[in-house]
Amino acid sequence: MWRLNPSPEVLGLPDGGSASLGDGGVVRDGGRVVLPCGDSAFLLELPDLAAVVAYYRGLTGSGASASPSVPEGVVDVVPAARTVLVTFDPEFINPAEVRDWLEAAEPASAVVGSGREVTIEVSYGGPDLTETAQYLGLDEAEVVKLHTSSEWTAAFSGFSPGFAYLVTTHERLRVPRRNTPRTAVPAGAVGLGGEFSGVYPRASPGGWQLIGTTTAALWDASKADPALIRPGDLVRFVKA
Repeated sequence: MWRLNPSPEVLGLPDGGSASLGDGGVVRDGGRVVLPCGDSAFLLELPDLAAVVAYYRGLTGSGASASPSVPEGVVDVVPAARTVLVTFDPEFINPAEVRDWLEAAEPASAVVGSGREVTIEVSYGGPDLTETAQYLGLDEAEVVKLHTSSEWTAAFSGFSPGFAYLVTTHERLRVPRRNTPRTAVPAGAVGLGGEFSGVYPRASPGGWQLIGTTTAALWDASKADPALIRPGDLVRFVKA
């Protein structure tokens, strides 16, 4: 069952406290809620996207204060906009061990120097670049400069195989999605939508503001790791 995340104050908890919920969830520091999902998964609910990114890094070992490794028996760690789903094999690891690992995890906001970084070359001049610049009160060159000078983080994947929702540390490129989505957006289109930037891996409908294109292959099913961008990666856009 989906619901809003209760804060410690709402539950009457002291700062830094925790409490059990009636459905088996536990509220931890920062509003984390750990919920069982069947007998082979837990759902970690978090208050916002920044918390998702920080805890995902902490769980997977991609941050400075991250845990050293994912326990053997954990199958996958999947971030979303407000949640992290952790699946595991109960034949290899006890659910209580997984829950203890989740509850003990610390956020890792900063990425270590050896973190994975992806560079994407972009030919700017998309069909919505002019309108995007006008909305932001900038000229087109300033939009391009801001897009390329920003450090983007892959918060989570979705919508289409290889599509990563990228966030940055400011809101100067936040623009609304189109009122009427396009029925066809070409593969490689680089767009802005809300707080996110992203690249369309293949031709598909889409409602983001298109500011450029890239020839980078975002998804290659022939590779063992088909996605060019994975959650937790740092992404930099450069002019082609």
